[in-house]
Amino acid sequence: MMSIQKIKRFLKCQRLPSFVAALLLCAALPAAAERLKDIASIAGVRSNHLVGYGLVIGLNGSGDSTNSAPFTVQSLKSMLAKFGVVVPPGVNPSLKNVAAVMVHAQLPPFAKPGQTIDITVSSIANAKSLRGGSLLMAPLKGADGQTYAIAQGNMVVGGFGAEGGDGSSVTVNIPSVGRIPNGATVERSVPTPFSQAGPLVLNLKTPDFTTAMRVAEKINAVVGDGTALPIDSTSIQVQAPANQGQKVAFLAMLQAMDVTPGEAPARVIVNARTGTIVIDSHVRVMPVAVAHGSLTVSVSESLDVSQPGAFARRGRTVVTPSSDVAITQENNPMFLLGKESGVSLEEVVRAVNNIGAAPGDMVSILEALKQAGALRAELIVI
Repeated sequence: MMSIQKIKRFLKCQRLPSFVAALLLCAALPAAAERLKDIASIAGVRSNHLVGYGLVIGLNGSGDSTNSAPFTVQSLKSMLAKFGVVVPPGVNPSLKNVAAVMVHAQLPPFAKPGQTIDITVSSIANAKSLRGGSLLMAPLKGADGQTYAIAQGNMVVGGFGAEGGDGSSVTVNIPSVGRIPNGATVERSVPTPFSQAGPLVLNLKTPDFTTAMRVAEKINAVVGDGTALPIDSTSIQVQAPANQGQKVAFLAMLQAMDVTPGEAPARVIVNARTGTIVIDSHVRVMPVAVAHGSLTVSVSESLDVSQPGAFARRGRTVVTPSSDVAITQENNPMFLLGKESGVSLEEVVRAVNNIGAAPGDMVSILEALKQAGALRAELIVI
């Protein structure tokens, strides 16, 4: 394996963009030890999505229009009816200062009733801006239909817009979306397996059999044999103390452990939309001959004027189109890529620079190498 200094000199000689060189250098670096809390999570201990519907009031004439948002009118009438205010049938209140919104938030694990969470408020009708508005009490529900939090408060909107009398307008950022820090109060907690008796399960964020084995070995070496058992490439079962206080201290110790993750499998990631190509350091290319050429077809249009002679008695002047088609093809020779043991990342990068292939052409070359069986890596197109 090359040293870090050699890798840096190689990337410098290739004159690659700084961000590409950084990606290739990171891919070539050996795996370092990471904290267990950064590579694994506790099964069942997670956040939960909440969503709700509500009304934002107090807008400066930038709310929903009455004709385009009938559900806003219905919501406003229902709310007024709860306070004993009856709107006569057929009368629709003006909605210039009111907007119907959806509210969503993340309920963190172990959240208790009385705690507050941040919420995001988004317009669902044609309100131009929510700046200066206040969200009225809106229940936030989970996937089970239960209410877990109540949202209310004054909006913080980062965007704004302005319109002129002639119809011109200027908009900065998104004025129809805002946030309310600590805008919802938790009303119901979500039970987690952490409070239950029995073993806990650690789930790796990146499944890998080697990493799972190393995590189990490290826990058994520190705590004792039989404490951790790898179940599969993702999960490690850990015997935890039954006492809650001891369980917290036990997991705090485990999460602080340093574990060296297993090396990732050889992969080539291709983003077909942006032309981005990321090559893993373990990618190998077996002996193969590659020819790369570009075929260019150019079509130019011109207009000619055809007119009769100077003394002709008949005829008229007409415009005739003329088309010129030219085809050019680069004459790039075929070259040999690879050797018996396969080429490494640096040789693949050097070969790419030698042929001068654009990102779009490289996608075709990589696909052809995969079909030929010369690319010893998983080709992933995103």
